[in-house]
Amino acid sequence: MNQIDLSGRVAVITGGARGIGLAVARRFLASGARCSLWDNDATALAAAAQALGAGDRVHTATADITQEAAVASATAATHARFGSIDVLVNNAGIAGVNKKLWECTPAEWRAVMELDLFAVFLCCRAVVPLMLAKNAGRIVNVASIAGKEGNPNASHYSAAKAGVIGLTKSLGKELATTGIRVNCITPAVIETEILQQCSPEHVKYMLSKIPMGRPGTVDEVAALVAWLASDECSFSTGAVFDISGGRATY
Repeated sequence: MNQIDLSGRVAVITGGARGIGLAVARRFLASGARCSLWDNDATALAAAAQALGAGDRVHTATADITQEAAVASATAATHARFGSIDVLVNNAGIAGVNKKLWECTPAEWRAVMELDLFAVFLCCRAVVPLMLAKNAGRIVNVASIAGKEGNPNASHYSAAKAGVIGLTKSLGKELATTGIRVNCITPAVIETEILQQCSPEHVKYMLSKIPMGRPGTVDEVAALVAWLASDECSFSTGAVFDISGGRATY
């Protein structure tokens, strides 16, 4: 595998204990980066750090990133450990319940919006000033094809991911004249534990929309994220990169 060069970079990966986040960490470490994994599951974080086997190149922070104080604490801890934050991958998210909009409780709707959208704002708000101080950085937000097309029985998830796309476009423009690039990816179904939150009928619906007829893999997503985090991604910002097996139509 040809490796993208991330030597000397420090990357924060939210939801880094499993799934796409863990695969991104593995790819970043192979490319020379140091990684701080942020997750609310301390046990899973410890297991992830051990599985990565990268010693002092991996830092973990147990944090509920829907809370401003927790994000500030994780940011400070990461900066104290590595002295920099060069890359932010906003990956943490939940699928939520599969219900029609009017059947969702406000609490069910709010829980998805808080983690899938509000936490992205909080993390960007905390990290961007550190990047501005160096006039360099890369932010990669993990949105979803649902944010473009709107999946039935997932109004909260679709709305949150559409918000991530809008946030990416706005922040990308705000930072366009700096050395910071902000982009997002829109995966279709990816083989991760998050699928266990979805009903079999919902998974079947999502797979039926993919022309390639299969879910994506976490390593395929990590490869795209690695490029977006690198210096090779220099003339793309505020952009949306599909990784959907041909599902995307615009």
